[in-house]
Amino acid sequence: MFGAGFWARYQLAGWRELAGADCVALYNRTLSKAEALAREFDVPSIYDNPEELLQKEKLDFVDIVTDVEHHESFMKMAAARKLPVICQKPMAPTLRIAEEMVQTCQEIGVPLMINENWRWQTPLRELKRVLQSGEIGQPFRARIDMISGFPVFRNQPFLGDLEQFILMDLGSHILDVARFFFGEADRLYCQTHRAHPDIKGEDVATVILRMGGETTVLVEMAYAGNPLERECFPQTLAFVEADKGSLELTADYWIKVTTAHGTVAKRYPPPNYSWADPAYQVVHSSIVACQANLLQGLHGGSVETSGEDNLKTVRLVFASYESAASGKAVVV
Repeated sequence: MFGAGFWARYQLAGWRELAGADCVALYNRTLSKAEALAREFDVPSIYDNPEELLQKEKLDFVDIVTDVEHHESFMKMAAARKLPVICQKPMAPTLRIAEEMVQTCQEIGVPLMINENWRWQTPLRELKRVLQSGEIGQPFRARIDMISGFPVFRNQPFLGDLEQFILMDLGSHILDVARFFFGEADRLYCQTHRAHPDIKGEDVATVILRMGGETTVLVEMAYAGNPLERECFPQTLAFVEADKGSLELTADYWIKVTTAHGTVAKRYPPPNYSWADPAYQVVHSSIVACQANLLQGLHGGSVETSGEDNLKTVRLVFASYESAASGKAVVV
């Protein structure tokens, strides 16, 4: 694993839940951070030189959990040694680099997979199941919300220094969820806002997409810190209107399905892992399901969040920035 920051701890814990994957070495540019994490998870080797790690260790794959600026260079180091690569989201700081990362791995013939865990949350998987069942018919309009007053900058202060924040950080997740639910977008319009005066990037974004050729999807994201905002962080909420009924995901993981026969409501909470931060429970638990799918991909099976697939989400992120800058709708 490359990286020993906030998310590395939880991704290591997620790997430990799965049979067939062991972390044999950790790299971090600050060696003391790698030492601390290695002690916690019994990782035998630590490095502050990535080339040395790749040269000395016998590896089956590399998991990159660093800041986005280093994803490309670490990916190239691993791919040059024919090692499959799992990479944290967002894949790259620009669309061009993301496209080059995917192309490089294709040319070398090694898998590139993205650790995009958000779509693996228990209530979101159930919402997808209902959509696929046809119970509410063909969706024509939907809203997906991730709006919270949670002090996200407290645990991850570096987020305040990003020139591009919420669309890159949270939009990479939520726009991927929109694709997971409704298919590909062909057109979008975006507006952004900065509510925190002491951060560099945007912390509020609204995106309207036309998806699957016939569904209008409104995506709302905010870490504005307003005390009146919902305190169900980091739960994603959704409401879908279709020609035979509606579907709603509300706070505390309740899913309500309404048809001509009435409304059926059931709760779909996430699994409870002792290592997960209670404030991030639904997100941290989804790491296990996501990494199980990635492990399946490493064994030659199908993987949902390949580099090729995630590139479609990356395009939506940067199309959103283009729309926000121009004030115009963008054809994707």
